[in-house]
Amino acid sequence: MRDRLLAALLLVPFTLGLSAAAPAEDGNVMLTFADPEIVESSGLVVRDGLALTTNDSGDTGRVFAVEVGSGRTVGVTRWSEDPTDVEALAPAPDGDVWVGDVGDNNAVRSSIRVARIQVGRGERTGEVASYELGYPDGPANAESLLSHPVTGRLYVATKTVFGGTFHEAPARLSAEGRNVLRPMGDVLKMATDGAFFADGRHVVVRNYTQAAVYTFPELVEVGSFYLPSQQQGEAIAVLPDGDLAVSTEGQYTDVLRVPLPQEIRRAMGAGASDGVSEGASDGASGGASQGASTSAAPSPEPSATTRSRVGRELPEQTSAERPAWPWFLTAWIALGGIVLLMFVLRRRG
Repeated sequence: MRDRLLAALLLVPFTLGLSAAAPAEDGNVMLTFADPEIVESSGLVVRDGLALTTNDSGDTGRVFAVEVGSGRTVGVTRWSEDPTDVEALAPAPDGDVWVGDVGDNNAVRSSIRVARIQVGRGERTGEVASYELGYPDGPANAESLLSHPVTGRLYVATKTVFGGTFHEAPARLSAEGRNVLRPMGDVLKMATDGAFFADGRHVVVRNYTQAAVYTFPELVEVGSFYLPSQQQGEAIAVLPDGDLAVSTEGQYTDVLRVPLPQEIRRAMGAGASDGVSEGASDGASGGASQGASTSAAPSPEPSATTRSRVGRELPEQTSAERPAWPWFLTAWIALGGIVLLMFVLRRRG
């Protein structure tokens, strides 16, 4: 009897963990990517009727402009032939976006890079303003790049099993040398993307299964909630009404609109959810200090020929492994504890 009781108690945390992992109800489909070249949407900015996205590591450096209504790619900006590990997008003033070449799965990069590029309808290729960033305590993996909607300042959230760190870039980036990031506080574990709300006082960070909203700059958690189940949900953007848009890796996948929970809206205050948008306004102060816009002439139609990534192996876990591993790990720990306890009790008996 005692053996069965103790074993049941050991299983309680595991059972609670599984029930807590249940995803939220499915969000509403905003669009479905129609372009077969979009196979691993790892960054997302939504504005002016376009969803801007970029593929994960292994692709050339390019950003797709996709019509929200049709899901059709109407523009491609090519900014690098051989980036290291592109993982994120963040809005920049004047309709540009920041691209985050910030991934480092093996934590071996001495520095990471961000680039400011022009995006929109038509095909663009040209020189870009690029900047080197570095962590004060050595290499770290990251998939999140954020820009403040008022100051234009950049932020990076690292991705670790036990909780990420939110870092601040210098107010004025230098094109010469390394710009050292400053740690500000902790965010949720395994962070895959983040975005500011338009008030500049709140930020949302997500991982594969859930999202958390924090005050800024204090980084006090306002609340967290589970996201709809997706193949490998990675990117997040904040929409004008304060709801969220989330995308996932995979071909022909959906971008979902996810309502911001009402309790979190209330906790943030009315000003945070009225007229909220992810993108910085065209006249946002500080954006010009981060680098000038790129110059490139758009063509009427995007090129139909782009390098395919289908079937290419990437230096990451599979989509099936990523969301589920914490629960399998918990199960194995619980099982090991039960076996050990039963062994000890049997020897005592």
